[in-house]
Amino acid sequence: MTSMTNRRTIVAHGRIAMRELRLDAARQRRHGLQIMSFEQLAVRLAGGFTRPIDDESLRTAIQAVLPATPLGELESIKLLPGMVDASADTLHKAWHAGIDLASRAHEHPRLDAIARLEAAVLAQLPPGMMRPCDLVAAACQRLAHAKAVLGLVEIVGITELSPCWRPLLQALTDHTPVIWAAGPRPTPSWLETTGVSIVRAPAQTPAVRAESAATAYHEAIQAIRWARALLASGEAEPADIAIAAASTADYDDHFLSLRADANLDLHFIHGIKVTTTRDGQAAAALADILVRGLSQTRMRRLATLCGSEAGPFQTLPAGWLRLLPTDAPLASVLAWTRLLGRLTAADWPDGHDHTPTLRGIVELLGKGHAAAEEIGVALLSGRALAIWRKALLAGPTGSLDTTLENLKQDDGLEACVSVAWMPASALAASPRQFVRLIGLNSSRWPRSISEDRLISDHVIPTAELDPLPVAAADRRDFETILATTERQVVLSRSRRDGEGRLLGRSSLLGYGEEIYVRRNAVPAHAFSETDRLMARPQEFAGEPQAAAATTCWRNWHDKEITPHDGLVRADHPLLLAILDRTQSASSLRLLLRSPLGFVWRYAMRLRLPESGTDPLVLDALGMGDLVHMTLDLALQKLEAAGGLTKADEAQIAASVEEAAREVAGVWESERAVPPAMIWRRTLDDARLLTSRALTYGDERLPDARSYGEVAFGGLEPKSDDESPWDSSTPVEIPGAGFRINGYIDRLDLSGDGKRALVRDYKTGRPPREDISLDGGRELQRCLYAFAVKALLGPDVSIGASLLFPREQVDLQLADPESTLVEITGYLQAARANLTDGHALIGPDTGGTYDDLAFALPANAGATYCKRKLPAATEMFGDAAQVWEAQ
Repeated sequence: MTSMTNRRTIVAHGRIAMRELRLDAARQRRHGLQIMSFEQLAVRLAGGFTRPIDDESLRTAIQAVLPATPLGELESIKLLPGMVDASADTLHKAWHAGIDLASRAHEHPRLDAIARLEAAVLAQLPPGMMRPCDLVAAACQRLAHAKAVLGLVEIVGITELSPCWRPLLQALTDHTPVIWAAGPRPTPSWLETTGVSIVRAPAQTPAVRAESAATAYHEAIQAIRWARALLASGEAEPADIAIAAASTADYDDHFLSLRADANLDLHFIHGIKVTTTRDGQAAAALADILVRGLSQTRMRRLATLCGSEAGPFQTLPAGWLRLLPTDAPLASVLAWTRLLGRLTAADWPDGHDHTPTLRGIVELLGKGHAAAEEIGVALLSGRALAIWRKALLAGPTGSLDTTLENLKQDDGLEACVSVAWMPASALAASPRQFVRLIGLNSSRWPRSISEDRLISDHVIPTAELDPLPVAAADRRDFETILATTERQVVLSRSRRDGEGRLLGRSSLLGYGEEIYVRRNAVPAHAFSETDRLMARPQEFAGEPQAAAATTCWRNWHDKEITPHDGLVRADHPLLLAILDRTQSASSLRLLLRSPLGFVWRYAMRLRLPESGTDPLVLDALGMGDLVHMTLDLALQKLEAAGGLTKADEAQIAASVEEAAREVAGVWESERAVPPAMIWRRTLDDARLLTSRALTYGDERLPDARSYGEVAFGGLEPKSDDESPWDSSTPVEIPGAGFRINGYIDRLDLSGDGKRALVRDYKTGRPPREDISLDGGRELQRCLYAFAVKALLGPDVSIGASLLFPREQVDLQLADPESTLVEITGYLQAARANLTDGHALIGPDTGGTYDDLAFALPANAGATYCKRKLPAATEMFGDAAQVWEAQ
């Protein structure tokens, strides 16, 4: 057992200082040594079950008492986001400044409000949890035991002590020796009269140099390069190196990404954001839904992050997210209920019905942030649940997303054997041999003094409430770091901020000439392979990836057609495979007008990236789908009620109204919907276009039967209504070698079966002149007319037209058979062109409505396409003639 005479206590500031002191004590086998903060010293001396008020307990108590505690002039803001944080900060300041709020409550209504809050908080906390002043009072009653409990007290690495602890420090000197090991650090003036022995040492004389970097990110890069160079040269061990700033928030994200690229153990002394971890992201995904509401995008994110955790998501089978329609926003519980009502056991990947489980999850999430605690327990587990509960303590449920963004956690690295990234205050208490100080810009180091959020300067002067102001602390920490660093100090600042504005120098920078570091300067030591290759263009140019990229870039700027423009080997199996598939009018149009897009879409399966936001208005394609769905359903209702030909305007209007209502319900459950007012206007427009389409006064066939969305060529019918033919029958264009399929917007068939009208609806504006093929853009009339003739027989007379209901314009196809012959020739040429390996751009490539323009060079429509199209046209030969067809 350790003798009482060997008992000794070291008081340090900060977690890193105490860790390093404990490691040093263990290495030297210093038995009987206690290492603690001054607050822990007071608790140790007070004895019993006393303990300090930790931050989490304080926030929990504040959150619990705020709703029921009358706060006078703060009553209107007490439930706003940030009130818990502001209250905790104010109470900490008052307690550490030694201000008795209860005795000063009569001085101002604001102090009365804070005093009421303090009283409610203290009543809420456990009895053994005490304020600093109460700890000091309890400790002073047991000073007779100080020598036995503490032994010699040595205060190390501290430059200032809060006023609340000073009476205890002075009282301790009468019962046990107290040493203030200042070293080269400055000491506060009040210390001279306390009887504390002050031990001083001469200041260190490190090599100091100053640098300026382009931006804060460039500063971070230079810091990692500097650390890597010290380690690689053997000049320093990781535990000897520190990077510090007065405020770390501006650099945390930069260092987090850079340390992964550098494969360097860079320890964040102050912790990393919880949202940089998977568990934190799971909690953030849940907060996103509860604060902003249900949506398919948010649900997919939550399910992906929580799928491996114990909970209801884990019971759902793998691949269940494929059940969700990709275009459906699913932005309400009602929309999810509609979707779940249509699911059966056969729809689930494992053949078992999991609908009740998913319905339970949706209903739970539908309760919103008011039930955040219940929802978190049900859906989260392990570390994610711990993060969730901590966020609930830190702020109101309505701002969970913001609260989570500000929470920190340990990064799992050992501080004593790693390069450290830390606040300057931590470095001042625990010096290292090689130090880099960054962010030395005006207003950033030292930081400006600001008033307390709840107690303004006119209520209690800032100098009294915060006797250790941040600006003075920043200056003191800077001087301390320079005086305690043994080998090297690099001072760094950025010249501009992220938006390009010039930044001023810190008033602390006065160390000779500043080294101007250019953003594109070749580093003396690279921090990663990427950094090394970027610094050595000649070496990088020899890499296969760089060579391929350089060749591609040069080929894009060449006017001639190159392999990077779509040239592939002739008779490529993948090209032959997509040409052999059953085509639609849309795919054939893409083949004729953008062969490169045809290959990208059907061979490489490229798709437009899905947007996570709901549209402000429906685009042209969406509006067309809405009108077509309404037309189809209204036509079904009219045919079931006696037929379109016998219906009057009132019957048509009633059917359209009913169809629009049903279609709107389906659309809202399956697709993205604009804001309510715009959506109502869109539905009105769809009703108008549908009514005009159904009442258009053209030729009526005798005893005609009308069909909508008629499937052919192997497609499944969209409804159970009777079809004029077997939709599984294949349809092939003679001579072209293409099978086709599709849905005919409307087919009118006479009672004797001898005449048929094929109609394609267009919701946009009609062309200025009559068109037949329109350069290959318009294929549907002719192809659908051919399909009808092929399926009903050669004796049927076919009429085909494009109807533009917005303008009441009907464009009849004069001679479908001759047009089909013309199309067949163009399709033959297009097939031969693609078979030869010419998957090149066409007139529609890079255009306004090209969904795959993202895969082209930047601004391709104005540059790349104009440069390449003449050569592509020449290489296409006869296949390009369709672009001139009327």
